[in-house]
Parts: sequence; structure tokens; C-alpha cells
Amino acid sequence: AETGEIKGHYLNATAGTAEEMLKRAQCAKELCVPIIMHDYLTGGFTVNTTFANYCRDHGLLLHIHRAMHA
Repeated sequence: AETGEIKGHYLNATAGTAEEMLKRAQCAKELCVPIIMHDYLTGGFTVNTTFANYCRDHGLLLHIHRAMHA
């Protein structure tokens, strides 16, 4: 941009299974996307904890939202 403003992207890793979400998180890391997004209500408590631990262990920033339509 002419203003020098840096743009970013949150890759949405919400999926039907925890395994697929972890695959999407790994893909984000390979693409050098530092922030991934996950729908908290769709995932449920167990997936949220697993996903948060994975992101922390792999240097990813996790943004949790609650849109219910990811």
C-alpha cells in the first residue's frame, strides 16, 4: 500500500475434526501465516485446549472467535 501499512491475514482453521484443524494449523505454519483463527463454540472445550497447546508449542498465535458459522 502507498501508506506503508502492513496487511495481515488470519487463516481460519475451524474444521469438523481436531485432526483436520491440526493439519490446517501446520499448513498455516508452512505458509508463514503467524496467526490462525478458530471458532470456540464450534470446536468445543477439548479441541480448544488441544489446539491452543499445539499453537503455543509451534509458535503460532491463536485468535479464538465465537461466530458459530466459520
